[in-house]
Amino acid sequence: MTRVVYDSWGQRVVFGSGTAREDVAAEVAGLGASRVLLIAAEGERALAEDICKDVPVVATFGAVRPHVPADVAEAVRAAAHEHTADLLLSVGGGSTTGTAKAAALTTGLPVLAVPTTYAGSEATPVWGLTEDGHKRTGVDPKVLPRVVVYDATLMLSLPTRLSVTSGLNALAHCVDAWWAPRHNPISSALAVEGVRSLASALPRIVADGQDVAARREILFGTYLGAVAFAGAGSGPHHKVCHVLGGAYDLEHAALHAVVLPHVVGLYLAAAPDAARHLGAALGSPADPFGALLALYTQLEPPSSLRELGLAEEELDRAAELVMAQVPDTGPRRVTRAEMRELLGRAWRGDTPVPVPLDTPLATPLDTEEHPDD
Repeated sequence: MTRVVYDSWGQRVVFGSGTAREDVAAEVAGLGASRVLLIAAEGERALAEDICKDVPVVATFGAVRPHVPADVAEAVRAAAHEHTADLLLSVGGGSTTGTAKAAALTTGLPVLAVPTTYAGSEATPVWGLTEDGHKRTGVDPKVLPRVVVYDATLMLSLPTRLSVTSGLNALAHCVDAWWAPRHNPISSALAVEGVRSLASALPRIVADGQDVAARREILFGTYLGAVAFAGAGSGPHHKVCHVLGGAYDLEHAALHAVVLPHVVGLYLAAAPDAARHLGAALGSPADPFGALLALYTQLEPPSSLRELGLAEEELDRAAELVMAQVPDTGPRRVTRAEMRELLGRAWRGDTPVPVPLDTPLATPLDTEEHPDD
């Protein structure tokens, strides 16, 4: 590679453990905000209000829904206007952060995000809205949270299943960064470190959900993966999940967890750099795909689209919808039959398999210049 282009995004990030309340108050003051619209799902409202006790909150928006339906976006924008908010403060998972982003997209208001899952949305300028079963995504610097406050102790009550699926969503950001349209050595290096952190710490919280050090390490991995994703763009895995999530309202993190190893199996043979990165991150240069499956065995996430609620009779339509969105800049050209087979295996919960490279590259991929992993 003789030329590298990397887009970086300006953002202040604060990591702590047990310090969310004081950190949020300090950051709100630093932003000069005096009329804060708090955005938190009803289930996390008590937590959010406790974190914001020292913040000038003028109203709370609680109508958060997955995949940010268009009517929710309109409602949160109206709330921001009605209360003349000068800051959007989100406390919650990816759907909550996404709701704040939807308001920021049209109002231009700054966002302060306090994540309570490992969604990673807080570190990207990517927004998503769903209308009539179709999820639209885009990139706009206005939606990137101005400040992120991480607190590992906020994840201690996160159930094991959601911790695992959310953590695998974070891992998916790393993987997609290795073959996304703007993949580059900088994003790839961040993604390697992200996978290392996530793969090391996720099994530890399965063993002990109160392991604060492991929770903190997952947050670092989450952030690194999200920054890598922001720099590289949305790759084929995320296109598949965005289409399925928007069309069938499937659980976001679990959807990523189910689909990821199947997509990796489909693309890895055509992406030697990605295979090398994954092998380095998982400590298995000779068999990166096997190492990924071994990690899944340790974590025991949901394994099928069937258990997430996708009907078998929808698989043909789902394959058509996905094929309309999968980027042609991926490591290999994917046929409809291959995508239908992938979705079928994911629906049944079959063991993911590596697919040999027997179709031509969609676009020749440059070999990355890189330091030793």
